[in-house]
Amino acid sequence: MITVEDWAEIRRLRRSENMPIQAIARRMGIARNTVKRAPASDQVPKYHREPSGSIVDACEPRIRELLAQWPDMPATVIAERIGWDRSITVLRDRVRRLRPQFKPADPVSRTAYGPGEVAQCDLWFPPADIPLGAGQSGHPPVLVMVSGYSRWLMARMLPSRQAPDLVAGHWELLKGLGAAPKTLVWDNEPGIGRRVAGRPRLGEEFAAFRGALGIRVIQCRPRDPEAKGLVERANGYLETSFLPGREFASPHDFNAQLSAWLAKANRRFHRRIECRPEQRLAADTAAMAELPPTLPAIGWRICLRLPRDHYVRLGTVDYSVHPRAVGRRIQVAADLERVRITCEGEPVGEHERCWAAHQTITDPAHAAAAALMRRAAARGRGAAVGVQVEQRDLASYDRLLGAKGA
Repeated sequence: MITVEDWAEIRRLRRSENMPIQAIARRMGIARNTVKRAPASDQVPKYHREPSGSIVDACEPRIRELLAQWPDMPATVIAERIGWDRSITVLRDRVRRLRPQFKPADPVSRTAYGPGEVAQCDLWFPPADIPLGAGQSGHPPVLVMVSGYSRWLMARMLPSRQAPDLVAGHWELLKGLGAAPKTLVWDNEPGIGRRVAGRPRLGEEFAAFRGALGIRVIQCRPRDPEAKGLVERANGYLETSFLPGREFASPHDFNAQLSAWLAKANRRFHRRIECRPEQRLAADTAAMAELPPTLPAIGWRICLRLPRDHYVRLGTVDYSVHPRAVGRRIQVAADLERVRITCEGEPVGEHERCWAAHQTITDPAHAAAAALMRRAAARGRGAAVGVQVEQRDLASYDRLLGAKGA
């Protein structure tokens, strides 16, 4: 048998150079009959040996009978039924080739997303201790969002997984993107919604947010992570590529490092789409829904009458309020960074959002004002005690009761 190089050279000499077969045979040292067959064959020479058969051939009819009745029968069970005492490997190979003839194929579909069509969302809890202040550390949730068309990755750490913080986190990410995907895909996160009688129902806060943006929200079925595989893989990517070797001083430091890393990650070549996410971003955002000029309240919104201790609770943290608002109705508005308190439109308190649990945040100005007001109230009570009041002679009671003096 000649090699592919000899076969190609013979065909060149015969067809291009028009060299006689006998001359080619002398020049290349190959038999004339071999040289004669080479130009006539368009098939590349390849060694082929007839199969010698297998030890499984004798058992194949019985294997076919079993697969015809039970297409899912494992190879180990088939081996037991046919009394197989040889290597299980060759039997597995034969069963693997025969099974598709009896079991209908179940091909999966490749999901493709158009520009601006969908973004998948999830919460990632990084396995790293993040200092939260007040000597506490924890694993706050990170909101992760991946665009289906461009694979543009967005993420931000949130103070909690409650609905107001989730809505505020979505708004911050979408505001940075400059547009809103037409569909958001979520699992059954309690802050997003829940299932009632087997049907998905969004929570009040997220339903209002969806309506303001004019988009659709899909809640996946329980225990169906493949339905949002893009963001699940993004969570793994963050855990293996962003997190290792990093230390964080605070949640704000975590978000700063994460933002810098995402800017690099979105410029990396993505094997699935065969390009960089930033190369598809312009077409992706152009097909998305525009962000509305005004939105309903984003984040926490609480209205209450301020008690005498002049503190309001947000989550598990108490924030001080100026005591002049005691007994009056106040409005508490909190986003991911600040807590602002107003009374009839007038600011009566502002604090940085506290990530540590069970803390009391006091503004020194509020404490000083409360001390002054307490002293003024005490002086008022003292003046009332000093008023002269008529005092009755006790002997009048003895006369009234007919008692005689001792």
